[in-house]
Amino acid sequence: MSYDRYVAICNPLRYTSIMTTGHCVKLVVFFWSVSFFMAFTDILTLSKLKFCGLNIMDHLFCDLVPLLDLYCSDKLPIKVHISLQSIPVLIIPSIIIVVSYVKIVRAILRIPSNISRQKAFSTCSSHLIVVSMFYLTIFSVYILPTHGSSVMNKILSLLYTVFTPLVNPIIYSLRNKDIKKAVQDTILKYV
Repeated sequence: MSYDRYVAICNPLRYTSIMTTGHCVKLVVFFWSVSFFMAFTDILTLSKLKFCGLNIMDHLFCDLVPLLDLYCSDKLPIKVHISLQSIPVLIIPSIIIVVSYVKIVRAILRIPSNISRQKAFSTCSSHLIVVSMFYLTIFSVYILPTHGSSVMNKILSLLYTVFTPLVNPIIYSLRNKDIKKAVQDTILKYV
């Protein structure tokens, strides 16, 4: 979506010729293929692990990081695998998003009209809020080192798996004038 916003704001006259249905399908197929490949490598890696002791995880769902606590042997190769996998899964998309938004902000600041600038910023704000919430929690769970803070990992995992998808439609809907009016009317009705 950051690429879509970049094309819409930085190349508005060429938007329909760049963001064709075929181009969107190619982007979706590429990123889904990468995602399935990454999930497949996780499955292969986990299937070769030797687990011992209790098979009870202290987590809300079966996630890769808490699953390592049940692993008996040397965890270094698995941690290296997770770190290497974080590059295409987290780092590269984050770089693309940051570069896109830096170019978007530069293009918006060159717009002479305040109203046009405000519209351009509002186009990007909802996506930027949702992406920031998602990636900040993902980075804090998978990239930053944890020191036995199991409760904090649970909360952060809950944020990126449940809270972000829950507030996503709310954040995007509040840009719609009809939705805003309905929410205001409902609030005023009960206040």
